[in-house]
Amino acid sequence: MKGFAMLEIGKTGWIEKERPKCGPLDAIVKPLALSPCTSDIHTVWEGALGDRHNMILGHEGCGVVEEVGELVKDFKVGDRVMVAAITPDWSSLEAQGGYPMHSGGMLSGWKFSNFKDGVFGEYFHVNDADGNLAHMPEAVSPEEACMLSDMVPTGFHGVELADIQFGDTVLVNGIGPVGLMSVAGANLKGASRIICVGTRPACREAAKKYGATDFISYKEGSIDEQVLELTGGKGVDKAIVAGGGVESFDPIIKALKPGGKIGNVNYLGSGTYVTIPRVEWGCGMGHKMITGGLMPGGRLRLEKLASLIEVGKLDVRHLITHRFDGFEHVEDALMLMKDKPADLIKPVVNIGK
Repeated sequence: MKGFAMLEIGKTGWIEKERPKCGPLDAIVKPLALSPCTSDIHTVWEGALGDRHNMILGHEGCGVVEEVGELVKDFKVGDRVMVAAITPDWSSLEAQGGYPMHSGGMLSGWKFSNFKDGVFGEYFHVNDADGNLAHMPEAVSPEEACMLSDMVPTGFHGVELADIQFGDTVLVNGIGPVGLMSVAGANLKGASRIICVGTRPACREAAKKYGATDFISYKEGSIDEQVLELTGGKGVDKAIVAGGGVESFDPIIKALKPGGKIGNVNYLGSGTYVTIPRVEWGCGMGHKMITGGLMPGGRLRLEKLASLIEVGKLDVRHLITHRFDGFEHVEDALMLMKDKPADLIKPVVNIGK
């Protein structure tokens, strides 16, 4: 089969590989739609995961079941399916302990384009199919299903990690597609005020549709000073980090109330240490909590998130700004994500039947 791969750090290209083999609990899926992610950019051009050779990229997609293992119970050939970017081993001790995303070791639930071939192939392999696939509802299009692979569950996990409650004032740092889903999730959770850090007009317009109330720009001064001015010196109850680098936590800690919580779902692709300001962290005693997490993945989560689309409570179509038709355009979509033109939020490649 053909696939678009990371050949080495800083280099990509089309390669030929054997079609993946299906284990007894697994499935082989033929893609219907695919979408590149900023994580793919970090992986290839920053070498964030270390060197990878001839590894097929991609972890966002949906498709049609081509083959199932003999022990798979709930899926059959021809089923249209969704799959999350994180595909845990659900029988692992880590999954039983409540952290399926770390099954087999830290971040090891993240298999696609990390330590096994991703979804940018003519076929892709899904482990533990009954736990990691979900039937695609008729009301959910393949394009929307791509957003359910990573953008929605990751953005919403930031909301979960920050423990947003009714009436909270929330800061969202970064309003790319994940940050936009954090805005949507915070709004659904009952946040009263959602302050967004971001400058691109397309992202700001989408954020307004998802419930953002205020915007600030890192180009117009320090983030913490702008937040404190907006809130009358009080700061925010909760914050979600969905963009920036290792330095991003410094102003957010300064803008956070004592007892506040930060949920980080940002992929820190470079840097050695995260910087935390000592005094504003209460000299270590300010009850300001940072939790960084990889989203859980799994069939149940996909089904629940898809139901929000089905009943009209979440419209992920605001994320999709660029569309391509045909598998051969995966490379074009990935390079678009790398170059990030001002009008881009998320590209999708439609492959069809």
